[in-house]
Amino acid sequence: MTPGARVQAAIDLLDAIIVAARDGGPAADTLIARYFKERRYAGSRDRRAVRDHVYDAIRRTADRPRDGRAAMVGLARDQTELAACFDGSTHAPVPIEPGEEGADAGAVPAWLQPLMAIPVEQDRLLGRAPVDLRVNRLKADPADIRPLFPDAAAVEGLPDALRLPEGYPVEQHVAWKDGRVEVQDSGSQMIAAACGARAGMTVIDLCAGAGGKTLALAAAMAGNGRLIAADTIRARLARLGPRAERAGAGFVETLLLDQGHEARALESLNGQADVVLVDAPCSGTGTWRRNPEARWRLTPARLDRLVSEQARILDFAAPLVAPGAMLVYATCALTDREGCDQVDAFLDRHRGFRAEPVDAPTGRAHGRGWLMTPGHDSSDGFYFARLRRGA
Repeated sequence: MTPGARVQAAIDLLDAIIVAARDGGPAADTLIARYFKERRYAGSRDRRAVRDHVYDAIRRTADRPRDGRAAMVGLARDQTELAACFDGSTHAPVPIEPGEEGADAGAVPAWLQPLMAIPVEQDRLLGRAPVDLRVNRLKADPADIRPLFPDAAAVEGLPDALRLPEGYPVEQHVAWKDGRVEVQDSGSQMIAAACGARAGMTVIDLCAGAGGKTLALAAAMAGNGRLIAADTIRARLARLGPRAERAGAGFVETLLLDQGHEARALESLNGQADVVLVDAPCSGTGTWRRNPEARWRLTPARLDRLVSEQARILDFAAPLVAPGAMLVYATCALTDREGCDQVDAFLDRHRGFRAEPVDAPTGRAHGRGWLMTPGHDSSDGFYFARLRRGA
Protein backbone atom coordinates (compact mmCIF):
# COMPACT_ATOMS: atom_id res chain seq x y z
CA MET A 1 0.00 0.00 0.00
CA THR A 2 1.19 3.52 -0.73
CA PRO A 3 1.32 6.07 2.11
CA GLY A 4 -1.77 7.73 0.62
CA ALA A 5 -3.64 4.43 0.43
CA ARG A 6 -2.86 3.81 4.08
CA VAL A 7 -4.36 7.17 5.00
CA GLN A 8 -7.50 6.46 2.94
CA ALA A 9 -7.82 3.06 4.64
CA ALA A 10 -7.62 4.81 8.01
CA ILE A 11 -10.36 7.22 6.90
CA ASP A 12 -12.58 4.30 5.82
CA LEU A 13 -12.02 2.57 9.15
CA LEU A 14 -12.70 5.75 11.11
CA ASP A 15 -16.00 6.12 9.24
CA ALA A 16 -17.00 2.64 10.42
CA ILE A 17 -15.77 3.27 13.97
CA ILE A 18 -17.73 6.53 14.22
CA VAL A 19 -20.95 4.81 13.13
CA ALA A 20 -20.34 1.93 15.55
CA ALA A 21 -19.68 4.35 18.41
CA ARG A 22 -22.91 6.20 17.65
CA ASP A 23 -25.05 3.06 17.25
CA GLY A 24 -23.46 0.78 19.86
CA GLY A 25 -21.70 -1.39 17.28
CA PRO A 26 -18.44 -3.36 17.45
CA ALA A 27 -15.28 -1.98 19.05
CA ALA A 28 -12.53 -0.41 16.94
CA ASP A 29 -10.20 -3.40 17.33
CA THR A 30 -12.91 -5.72 16.02
CA LEU A 31 -13.61 -3.49 13.02
CA ILE A 32 -9.90 -3.20 12.21
CA ALA A 33 -9.47 -6.99 12.37
CA ARG A 34 -12.46 -7.50 10.04
CA TYR A 35 -11.17 -4.87 7.62
CA PHE A 36 -7.82 -6.57 7.12
CA LYS A 37 -9.29 -10.07 7.05
CA GLU A 38 -11.07 -8.97 3.87
CA ARG A 39 -7.88 -7.36 2.47
CA ARG A 40 -5.21 -10.03 2.49
CA TYR A 41 -3.00 -7.93 0.22
CA ALA A 42 -2.15 -5.61 3.13
CA GLY A 43 1.19 -6.56 4.66
CA SER A 44 2.15 -6.34 8.31
CA ARG A 45 3.72 -2.88 7.85
CA ASP A 46 0.57 -1.67 6.12
CA ARG A 47 -1.65 -2.98 8.89
CA ARG A 48 0.54 -1.41 11.56
CA ALA A 49 0.67 1.96 9.79
CA VAL A 50 -3.10 2.08 9.22
CA ARG A 51 -3.80 1.07 12.79
CA ASP A 52 -1.44 3.78 14.06
CA HIS A 53 -3.19 6.40 11.92
CA VAL A 54 -6.59 5.30 13.23
CA TYR A 55 -5.62 5.39 16.88
CA ASP A 56 -3.63 8.61 16.54
CA ALA A 57 -6.78 10.24 15.16
CA ILE A 58 -8.96 8.74 17.88
CA ARG A 59 -6.62 9.83 20.66
CA ARG A 60 -6.44 13.37 19.28
CA THR A 61 -10.20 13.88 18.91
CA ALA A 62 -12.31 14.20 22.06
CA ASP A 63 -15.76 14.78 20.58
CA ARG A 64 -17.04 12.24 18.07
CA PRO A 65 -16.21 13.73 14.63
CA ARG A 66 -18.69 13.99 11.79
CA ASP A 67 -16.71 11.48 9.68
CA GLY A 68 -13.35 9.81 9.26
CA ARG A 69 -11.99 12.43 6.89
CA ALA A 70 -12.58 15.19 9.43
CA ALA A 71 -10.69 13.15 12.05
CA MET A 72 -7.73 12.55 9.72
CA VAL A 73 -7.67 16.11 8.39
CA GLY A 74 -7.50 17.33 11.98
CA LEU A 75 -4.55 15.00 12.58
CA ALA A 76 -2.89 16.10 9.35
CA ARG A 77 -3.04 19.74 10.47
CA ASP A 78 -0.44 18.77 13.07
CA GLN A 79 1.70 16.55 10.80
CA THR A 80 3.17 17.91 7.55
CA GLU A 81 4.20 14.45 6.31
CA LEU A 82 0.68 13.11 6.84
CA ALA A 83 -0.88 16.11 5.11
CA ALA A 84 1.23 15.39 2.03
CA CYS A 85 -0.55 12.02 1.68
CA PHE A 86 -3.77 13.84 0.75
CA ASP A 87 -2.62 14.12 -2.87
CA GLY A 88 -5.51 12.66 -4.85
CA SER A 89 -3.39 9.88 -6.35
CA THR A 90 -4.76 6.38 -6.89
CA HIS A 91 -6.32 5.06 -3.65
CA ALA A 92 -5.26 8.21 -1.74
CA PRO A 93 -7.62 10.83 -0.29
CA VAL A 94 -8.31 13.96 -2.31
CA PRO A 95 -6.26 17.04 -1.38
CA ILE A 96 -7.23 19.08 1.66
CA GLU A 97 -9.09 22.16 0.50
CA PRO A 98 -8.01 25.61 1.76
CA GLY A 99 -10.10 26.31 4.83
CA GLU A 100 -11.32 22.70 5.14
CA GLU A 101 -12.04 22.10 8.79
CA GLY A 102 -10.77 19.05 10.59
CA ALA A 103 -11.96 17.74 13.91
CA ASP A 104 -10.86 19.79 16.91
CA ALA A 105 -8.19 18.38 19.20
CA GLY A 106 -8.92 17.62 22.83
CA ALA A 107 -8.79 15.02 25.57
CA VAL A 108 -12.28 15.20 27.11
CA PRO A 109 -15.57 15.78 25.23
CA ALA A 110 -16.83 19.31 25.81
CA TRP A 111 -20.03 18.24 27.57
CA LEU A 112 -18.10 16.00 29.96
CA GLN A 113 -15.34 18.40 31.02
CA PRO A 114 -17.29 20.10 33.85
CA LEU A 115 -18.27 16.71 35.27
CA MET A 116 -14.73 15.40 35.70
CA ALA A 117 -13.26 15.25 39.19
CA ILE A 118 -11.26 18.43 39.76
CA PRO A 119 -7.87 16.75 40.52
CA VAL A 120 -7.88 14.86 37.19
CA GLU A 121 -5.06 15.88 34.83
CA GLN A 122 -7.13 15.76 31.64
CA ASP A 123 -4.13 16.04 29.32
CA ARG A 124 -2.73 12.79 30.75
CA LEU A 125 -5.77 10.58 30.11
CA LEU A 126 -4.70 9.35 26.68
CA GLY A 127 -1.05 8.33 26.97
CA ARG A 128 0.10 4.81 26.27
CA ALA A 129 -0.57 2.54 29.20
CA PRO A 130 2.16 0.25 30.58
CA VAL A 131 1.59 -3.43 31.29
CA ASP A 132 1.19 -4.10 35.00
CA LEU A 133 1.53 -7.59 36.44
CA ARG A 134 0.37 -9.03 39.73
CA VAL A 135 2.37 -11.91 41.16
CA ASN A 136 -0.08 -14.64 42.15
CA ARG A 137 0.86 -15.63 45.70
CA LEU A 138 -1.19 -18.80 45.41
CA LYS A 139 1.59 -20.07 43.14
CA ALA A 140 4.66 -17.85 43.48
CA ASP A 141 6.62 -15.38 45.56
CA PRO A 142 7.51 -11.95 44.11
CA ALA A 143 11.20 -12.51 44.83
CA ASP A 144 11.18 -15.55 42.53
CA ILE A 145 9.26 -13.81 39.75
CA ARG A 146 11.19 -10.54 39.47
CA PRO A 147 14.30 -12.13 37.84
CA LEU A 148 12.06 -13.61 35.12
CA PHE A 149 11.10 -10.09 33.95
CA PRO A 150 14.35 -8.08 33.82
CA ASP A 151 12.58 -5.19 32.07
CA ALA A 152 10.06 -4.80 34.90
CA ALA A 153 10.01 -2.04 37.49
CA ALA A 154 8.54 -2.17 40.98
CA VAL A 155 5.33 -0.26 41.75
CA GLU A 156 5.41 1.78 44.93
CA GLY A 157 3.23 0.40 47.70
CA LEU A 158 2.28 -2.79 45.87
CA PRO A 159 4.74 -5.58 46.70
CA ASP A 160 3.09 -8.00 44.25
CA ALA A 161 3.11 -5.58 41.30
CA LEU A 162 5.58 -5.31 38.42
CA ARG A 163 5.42 -2.76 35.59
CA LEU A 164 6.50 -3.58 32.05
CA PRO A 165 6.71 -1.38 28.94
CA GLU A 166 3.59 -0.82 26.85
CA GLY A 167 2.88 -3.71 24.49
CA TYR A 168 5.00 -6.30 26.33
CA PRO A 169 3.83 -9.80 25.18
CA VAL A 170 3.06 -11.19 28.63
CA GLU A 171 0.78 -13.96 27.43
CA GLN A 172 3.71 -15.60 25.64
CA HIS A 173 5.64 -15.89 28.92
CA VAL A 174 5.67 -19.19 30.78
CA ALA A 175 4.96 -17.45 34.09
CA TRP A 176 1.64 -16.21 32.71
CA LYS A 177 0.80 -19.52 31.09
CA ASP A 178 1.24 -21.44 34.35
CA GLY A 179 -0.63 -18.89 36.45
CA ARG A 180 2.20 -17.39 38.45
CA VAL A 181 1.40 -13.88 37.19
CA GLU A 182 -1.74 -12.08 36.06
CA VAL A 183 -2.03 -8.93 33.96
CA GLN A 184 -3.71 -6.38 36.22
CA ASP A 185 -3.44 -2.59 36.35
CA SER A 186 -1.91 -1.26 39.56
CA GLY A 187 -5.11 0.68 40.31
CA SER A 188 -7.11 -2.53 40.27
CA GLN A 189 -4.54 -4.14 42.55
CA MET A 190 -4.87 -1.20 44.95
CA ILE A 191 -8.64 -1.65 45.14
CA ALA A 192 -8.31 -5.37 45.82
CA ALA A 193 -5.82 -4.60 48.60
CA ALA A 194 -8.20 -2.01 50.08
CA CYS A 195 -10.79 -4.76 50.57
CA GLY A 196 -8.65 -6.26 53.32
CA ALA A 197 -9.64 -9.83 52.41
CA ARG A 198 -8.02 -12.53 54.54
CA ALA A 199 -8.06 -16.29 54.89
CA GLY A 200 -11.29 -17.67 56.31
CA MET A 201 -13.49 -14.73 55.30
CA THR A 202 -16.66 -14.74 53.24
CA VAL A 203 -16.09 -12.34 50.33
CA ILE A 204 -18.46 -11.40 47.52
CA ASP A 205 -17.26 -9.78 44.30
CA LEU A 206 -20.63 -8.55 43.14
CA CYS A 207 -19.74 -7.26 39.63
CA ALA A 208 -16.99 -9.76 38.96
CA GLY A 209 -16.96 -9.76 35.16
CA ALA A 210 -14.10 -11.97 34.00
CA GLY A 211 -12.68 -12.04 37.51
CA GLY A 212 -9.53 -9.93 37.59
CA LYS A 213 -10.18 -8.58 41.07
CA THR A 214 -11.72 -11.90 42.13
CA LEU A 215 -8.38 -13.60 41.55
CA ALA A 216 -6.54 -10.89 43.48
CA LEU A 217 -8.95 -11.44 46.38
CA ALA A 218 -8.39 -15.21 46.12
CA ALA A 219 -4.65 -14.69 46.52
CA ALA A 220 -5.19 -12.38 49.51
CA MET A 221 -7.35 -15.11 51.09
CA ALA A 222 -4.59 -17.69 50.50
CA GLY A 223 -7.20 -19.95 48.91
CA ASN A 224 -9.01 -20.35 52.22
CA GLY A 225 -12.56 -19.14 52.85
CA ARG A 226 -15.62 -18.52 50.74
CA LEU A 227 -15.23 -16.31 47.68
CA ILE A 228 -18.27 -15.72 45.47
CA ALA A 229 -17.94 -14.07 42.05
CA ALA A 230 -21.30 -12.80 40.81
CA ASP A 231 -22.33 -11.08 37.60
CA THR A 232 -25.31 -10.72 35.28
CA ILE A 233 -23.40 -11.34 32.03
CA ARG A 234 -22.92 -15.05 31.38
CA ALA A 235 -20.18 -14.69 28.74
CA ARG A 236 -17.97 -12.58 31.00
CA LEU A 237 -18.44 -14.80 34.04
CA ALA A 238 -17.68 -17.90 31.96
CA ARG A 239 -14.16 -16.58 31.39
CA LEU A 240 -13.43 -16.75 35.11
CA GLY A 241 -13.45 -20.57 35.32
CA PRO A 242 -10.36 -21.17 33.14
CA ARG A 243 -8.58 -18.18 34.70
CA ALA A 244 -9.24 -19.46 38.24
CA GLU A 245 -8.03 -22.93 37.29
CA ARG A 246 -4.79 -21.51 35.88
CA ALA A 247 -4.33 -19.37 39.00
CA GLY A 248 -4.89 -22.26 41.40
CA ALA A 249 -8.04 -20.61 42.79
CA GLY A 250 -10.40 -23.54 42.50
CA PHE A 251 -12.33 -22.51 45.61
CA VAL A 252 -13.96 -19.56 43.80
CA GLU A 253 -17.72 -19.93 43.41
CA THR A 254 -19.53 -18.27 40.49
CA LEU A 255 -23.09 -16.99 40.67
CA LEU A 256 -24.95 -15.83 37.55
CA LEU A 257 -27.54 -13.21 38.49
CA ASP A 258 -30.73 -12.23 36.68
CA GLN A 259 -30.55 -8.47 36.13
CA GLY A 260 -33.34 -6.73 37.97
CA HIS A 261 -33.84 -9.70 40.33
CA GLU A 262 -30.41 -9.85 41.99
CA ALA A 263 -31.65 -9.33 45.55
CA ARG A 264 -33.79 -12.47 45.40
CA ALA A 265 -30.85 -14.64 44.25
CA LEU A 266 -28.58 -13.16 46.93
CA GLU A 267 -31.05 -13.25 49.81
CA SER A 268 -29.50 -16.30 51.51
CA LEU A 269 -26.23 -14.34 51.82
CA ASN A 270 -27.72 -11.34 53.61
CA GLY A 271 -25.62 -10.35 56.60
CA GLN A 272 -23.00 -13.03 55.85
CA ALA A 273 -20.20 -11.22 53.99
CA ASP A 274 -17.05 -9.91 55.63
CA VAL A 275 -16.30 -7.99 52.43
CA VAL A 276 -18.52 -7.04 49.50
CA LEU A 277 -16.80 -5.49 46.50
CA VAL A 278 -18.96 -3.49 44.09
CA ASP A 279 -16.78 -2.70 41.08
CA ALA A 280 -19.72 -1.09 39.35
CA PRO A 281 -20.48 -0.64 35.65
CA CYS A 282 -19.31 2.85 34.75
CA SER A 283 -18.33 5.32 32.05
CA GLY A 284 -14.81 3.90 31.79
CA THR A 285 -13.33 7.40 31.77
CA GLY A 286 -10.36 6.06 33.72
CA THR A 287 -9.47 3.56 30.99
CA TRP A 288 -9.20 5.85 27.98
CA ARG A 289 -5.47 5.11 27.62
CA ARG A 290 -6.49 1.58 26.64
CA ASN A 291 -9.79 2.39 24.96
CA PRO A 292 -9.78 5.97 23.64
CA GLU A 293 -12.82 5.45 21.38
CA ALA A 294 -14.95 5.07 24.52
CA ARG A 295 -15.14 8.88 24.56
CA TRP A 296 -17.15 8.71 21.33
CA ARG A 297 -19.60 6.20 22.81
CA LEU A 298 -20.39 8.03 26.02
CA THR A 299 -23.41 10.36 26.01
CA PRO A 300 -25.21 12.33 28.75
CA ALA A 301 -28.11 9.87 28.58
CA ARG A 302 -25.81 6.86 28.95
CA LEU A 303 -24.06 8.47 31.89
CA ASP A 304 -27.45 9.04 33.55
CA ARG A 305 -28.29 5.34 33.11
CA LEU A 306 -24.94 4.26 34.56
CA VAL A 307 -25.30 6.48 37.63
CA SER A 308 -28.77 5.06 38.25
CA GLU A 309 -27.53 1.49 37.85
CA GLN A 310 -24.63 2.08 40.24
CA ALA A 311 -27.03 3.29 42.93
CA ARG A 312 -29.31 0.30 42.37
CA ILE A 313 -26.42 -2.17 42.74
CA LEU A 314 -25.22 -0.48 45.92
CA ASP A 315 -28.69 -0.75 47.40
CA PHE A 316 -28.95 -4.53 46.93
CA ALA A 317 -25.31 -4.97 47.98
CA ALA A 318 -25.79 -3.28 51.37
CA PRO A 319 -27.85 -6.08 53.02
CA LEU A 320 -25.14 -8.63 52.20
CA VAL A 321 -22.63 -6.95 54.51
CA ALA A 322 -22.32 -8.45 57.99
CA PRO A 323 -22.50 -6.09 60.99
CA GLY A 324 -19.11 -4.41 61.40
CA ALA A 325 -17.98 -5.58 57.95
CA MET A 326 -16.97 -3.73 54.79
CA LEU A 327 -18.53 -2.66 51.51
CA VAL A 328 -15.97 -1.41 48.98
CA TYR A 329 -17.38 0.65 46.13
CA ALA A 330 -15.17 1.16 43.08
CA THR A 331 -15.41 2.46 39.53
CA CYS A 332 -12.88 2.94 36.73
CA ALA A 333 -14.49 6.34 36.24
CA LEU A 334 -13.29 9.87 36.90
CA THR A 335 -16.56 11.78 37.10
CA ASP A 336 -17.76 12.93 40.50
CA ARG A 337 -21.28 11.74 39.68
CA GLU A 338 -19.96 8.16 39.62
CA GLY A 339 -17.51 8.67 42.46
CA CYS A 340 -17.81 10.90 45.51
CA ASP A 341 -21.38 12.00 44.71
CA GLN A 342 -22.48 8.37 44.43
CA VAL A 343 -20.90 7.56 47.79
CA ASP A 344 -22.51 10.58 49.47
CA ALA A 345 -25.93 9.57 48.13
CA PHE A 346 -25.48 5.98 49.36
CA LEU A 347 -24.57 7.13 52.86
CA ASP A 348 -27.63 9.37 52.90
CA ARG A 349 -29.84 6.37 52.03
CA HIS A 350 -28.08 3.89 54.32
CA ARG A 351 -27.48 5.52 57.67
CA GLY A 352 -26.04 2.32 59.13
CA PHE A 353 -22.87 2.74 57.04
CA ARG A 354 -20.01 5.19 57.43
CA ALA A 355 -17.06 6.01 55.21
CA GLU A 356 -13.76 4.72 56.55
CA PRO A 357 -10.58 6.73 55.86
CA VAL A 358 -8.24 5.38 53.20
CA ASP A 359 -4.48 5.65 53.51
CA ALA A 360 -3.01 4.17 50.34
CA PRO A 361 0.57 4.53 49.03
CA THR A 362 -0.65 6.08 45.75
CA GLY A 363 -3.64 8.21 44.86
CA ARG A 364 -5.19 10.92 47.01
CA ALA A 365 -8.23 11.57 49.14
CA HIS A 366 -11.24 12.87 47.26
CA GLY A 367 -14.57 13.38 48.97
CA ARG A 368 -15.07 10.44 51.30
CA GLY A 369 -13.06 8.09 49.12
CA TRP A 370 -9.83 7.77 47.16
CA LEU A 371 -8.91 8.83 43.63
CA MET A 372 -6.21 7.43 41.35
CA THR A 373 -5.44 8.96 37.96
CA PRO A 374 -3.04 8.25 35.07
CA GLY A 375 -1.32 11.62 35.51
CA HIS A 376 -0.82 11.38 39.26
CA ASP A 377 -0.33 7.64 39.73
CA SER A 378 0.57 6.14 36.31
CA SER A 379 -2.37 3.77 36.77
CA ASP A 380 -5.75 3.64 35.14
CA GLY A 381 -8.19 6.08 36.68
CA PHE A 382 -10.20 4.75 39.62
CA TYR A 383 -12.33 6.01 42.47
CA PHE A 384 -13.09 3.82 45.47
CA ALA A 385 -14.46 4.14 48.98
CA ARG A 386 -14.48 1.85 52.01
CA LEU A 387 -17.91 1.82 53.66
CA ARG A 388 -18.17 0.16 57.07
CA ARG A 389 -21.48 -1.18 58.34
CA GLY A 390 -22.19 -0.41 61.96
CA ALA A 391 -21.91 -3.21 64.47
